[in-house]
Amino acid sequence: MTYSQDLSRCLAESIGAGGVTAGEFEEALGLGAKAVAELRRWHRDGGLPLLSLPQRRDDLDAARKAVSILLAGATDIVLYGTGGSSLGAQALAQLAGYRVPGLTAIETAAGPVRFHFFDNLDGHTLEQVLGRLDLKTTRFLAVSKSGGTPETVLQMVVTLDALAAAGLEQNAAAHMVALTEPGSPDKNAVRRLAERHGLMTLDHDPGIGGRYSVLSNVGALPALLMGLDVVALREGADEVLDELLAADGAAGSAPALGAAMVLALTRHHGLNAVIMMPYGDRLRLFSNWFAQLWAESLGKHGEGTQPVAAAGPVDQHSQLQLFLDGPADKLLTLIMPATAGTGPHVPDSYRSDPLIGYLAGRSVGDLTDCQQRATAETFARNGRPVRTIAIEKLDERVMGALLMHFMLETIIMGLMMGIDPFDQPAVEQSKILTREYLETM
Repeated sequence: MTYSQDLSRCLAESIGAGGVTAGEFEEALGLGAKAVAELRRWHRDGGLPLLSLPQRRDDLDAARKAVSILLAGATDIVLYGTGGSSLGAQALAQLAGYRVPGLTAIETAAGPVRFHFFDNLDGHTLEQVLGRLDLKTTRFLAVSKSGGTPETVLQMVVTLDALAAAGLEQNAAAHMVALTEPGSPDKNAVRRLAERHGLMTLDHDPGIGGRYSVLSNVGALPALLMGLDVVALREGADEVLDELLAADGAAGSAPALGAAMVLALTRHHGLNAVIMMPYGDRLRLFSNWFAQLWAESLGKHGEGTQPVAAAGPVDQHSQLQLFLDGPADKLLTLIMPATAGTGPHVPDSYRSDPLIGYLAGRSVGDLTDCQQRATAETFARNGRPVRTIAIEKLDERVMGALLMHFMLETIIMGLMMGIDPFDQPAVEQSKILTREYLETM
């Protein structure tokens, strides 16, 4: 496996009363086995398209064609989409350097390009950016599963209007690509706009929900734009899926084991929050992706645990105080890259300095390695459950494995809880009211 999950510091034998007993864990694993059996059935009959994605390659030709359109002559690429139409792509983009401190452009096949994810609607920001970007060299990708996401539809309309005002209306197809469900333009606003302006449109699989779509073209197209290896991404995901399909019950699958532990902590130890805290700049947005996946999939009918997006080591200086010394109702998940020996080194000439000497000869990665191990052990010594996921390196294969792990863990958790991990009824109510308010303004 590309990663190693350690749940030992969640057990009562390691951390005391705050941990899960052997009996509690076995009970949860029994429920997990039923969930794994259901996933196997879906895999056999094709009932969950997500499970077929890791082995697919046929959809990538259209994505590569879109890449050639979007990169041609581009200095900037703007990506419109919200929630699952953006968060997974952003997590992948960090592998290429997006929002990594000090980096402002990403090296692509066409040269350095600046990427901009507009996942939150703000009129002031959008107006400023459309006014400042050189629209002749700016390209746009609009993603909406349903084709009716009002934020994305609005962004498309005002952008197409801005292109027209810049004299680029006749060349809109060279500036914008759309990604949405197949269907009639009479029922899909994104498709209607794409058809009206002659835009290339890629199909979003109707059977894959937005928050589970990162391995589809929703994530693959942005990843390809940035030069990432999408095949390796899917191969990493396939490795995790294969382990689950071959497992004897839940105990042989890392996602099923993780879900069983969370369920046992929830049912028997008052778990209210799950914290995702990876160490390293290139995993910070992974936490945001996880938070949406977990919250929207499992927060239903008065059930669910609050996901918290964190990052190490920065949150050791802020949120960690609450995590460690606040209410004992949290599970901390640490993703721990092998950082020892990496990065710049402190010169030996500082060894005699009474304040800096302890760092002499050490690398930046040495400090991070010690910090993440110390955080895990401190939690355990204080009776707080902590799960660690160790990775040797962070690349496309490992990222694919982590993404698939937590999608499967979330689905298994929902099945064990007796809820549908794929719908979002409360969110739909808000969307309906928003439209009603707009019509009465």
